[in-house]
Amino acid sequence: MTGCSRCGGKPFYTRRYSGETLCASCFRESIVQKTRKTVSKYKMISAGERVAVAVSGGKDSLSLLRVLNELYRPRRNQIVAISVDEGVAGYRDEALDHARSLASELGVEQVVVSYKDLFGFSLDEALDWKEDRDVSSCSFCGVFRRRAIDEAAVRVRASVVATAHNLDDYVQTFMMNLMHGDIARLAWLDPTYADDSFPVRRVKPFMEIYEEEVALFAFQAGLPFQSISCPYMHEGLRTEVRDYLNMMEANHPGIKNVLLRSALDVISRYPRSTGRASVPCSNCGRPSSSALCSVCRMKAAVEEHVKLGA
Repeated sequence: MTGCSRCGGKPFYTRRYSGETLCASCFRESIVQKTRKTVSKYKMISAGERVAVAVSGGKDSLSLLRVLNELYRPRRNQIVAISVDEGVAGYRDEALDHARSLASELGVEQVVVSYKDLFGFSLDEALDWKEDRDVSSCSFCGVFRRRAIDEAAVRVRASVVATAHNLDDYVQTFMMNLMHGDIARLAWLDPTYADDSFPVRRVKPFMEIYEEEVALFAFQAGLPFQSISCPYMHEGLRTEVRDYLNMMEANHPGIKNVLLRSALDVISRYPRSTGRASVPCSNCGRPSSSALCSVCRMKAAVEEHVKLGA
């Protein structure tokens, strides 16, 4: 094997889709620079903005916190970590410990919000009615998690929320929207799109980086890996889409990059006027695409089916 394509050093990783071989140092720097270029290309973060990094405690979000802290280190108070405790027994505690540990190591402020405090129930309690439920656990959790992140971002007075969605996440979501026939949702995937239903603008600085490379960055940086998987992770379509795209990438290196470019091209041609229209939710007053927002609808469903506080 030849040396690092950039410095000639000891090889650490080869990008099959490009043929580039990198040493550990050059690989790490490439991830930081890819993130910097993505942020700049889509004007994700402007000078002086306070950035709330959504840190779940998994490898992706821990990596994002470390990278953004490095990029904005001269203005350390520009970065704050926000974490959500969904209330999943045996799973979330470990991740939150990882998040607290890294935030403390970096000297970054952290704020934690919980489903229990915000909605009156944990995720375990909210999902305890499988027999009558035709909505996946991930769909339920996603709705509540987005609201929880909003609440945390408002509390820390953030200008923008950075989430650790990587290239794999992005193309999976694009494919799932096509498979579900949710064509209108494509406009929301535009990296420059500002969703009025979120009180704080959201960005995805890792959207052009493979999940595999984020995991390798975490390993090389000595970040902890969660030992317990979410017990609800295999209920949705995403797992099947992920497995299929991983198989295609293994057989055809670079196909995820091609799909990302194709998705961005399709999205750029989609009329902005077809984006999400907002009206005040009749219950909570938050912007909604219908009379009752998804959070209030799902909260009502939980309260109807689950005997809370028993």
